[in-house]
Amino acid sequence: MKVTHFETFLTNAGLRTVEEMERTGRARMNQIFGRLSHEELQRLVLALRDLATLGLVDLQPYRGARVRRPSMQEQVEAMRVRAELEAMAAREAAGRLTEDQVSELRRLNEEMADLAAAGDTHGHALKNTEFHSIVVQASGNRTLERLLAMLQPFAQTYLTAAVAGLDPPQVYAARHASILDALVAGDPDRAEHAMRAHGRANVAAVMEAREALAVPTEGDRG
Repeated sequence: MKVTHFETFLTNAGLRTVEEMERTGRARMNQIFGRLSHEELQRLVLALRDLATLGLVDLQPYRGARVRRPSMQEQVEAMRVRAELEAMAAREAAGRLTEDQVSELRRLNEEMADLAAAGDTHGHALKNTEFHSIVVQASGNRTLERLLAMLQPFAQTYLTAAVAGLDPPQVYAARHASILDALVAGDPDRAEHAMRAHGRANVAAVMEAREALAVPTEGDRG
């Protein structure tokens, strides 16, 4: 999946998430902005507009942009949309993976299991993103690729891990192995079902954790 301008900016700034940018402080961010070229600033403005469309940033005329924390309900809604889009991508990718892509997916699945066992939430989320990106690329559907790139801030595995915690590594390995087996077999129905089940399991984990923590659904929007 194509890396967004904003992800590139965060990487170059030594940051990992929008929340880290928020915590960095105005003085430090001003230093970072001061090093950007005119072209890089233009790309950043476009990226901020994309984030504003997703409700992750509030753009304030003549005052700049402020990070907005979406409600848990909004994040769950986005996860559900991602799950359906990724199920479509898996269906279209069935039977289209190259040998190199299959090898890479197997490697990523092994690495994700190791990271989950080590409790490395961020590392696991990055590898998971790579796994799903390969599936989307293999689908050949550029519209799905663009839509999922826009929804990347709502990456469902990172949100699942952040709210509900990481499941045992065997759980992730089994889910992704099921998806990969269906893709390699060229079975679109099974691939779609496996991917959708994976996405819905993540949503269910977040919902269960939210209820356990008594996190409000509509009242946390402000």
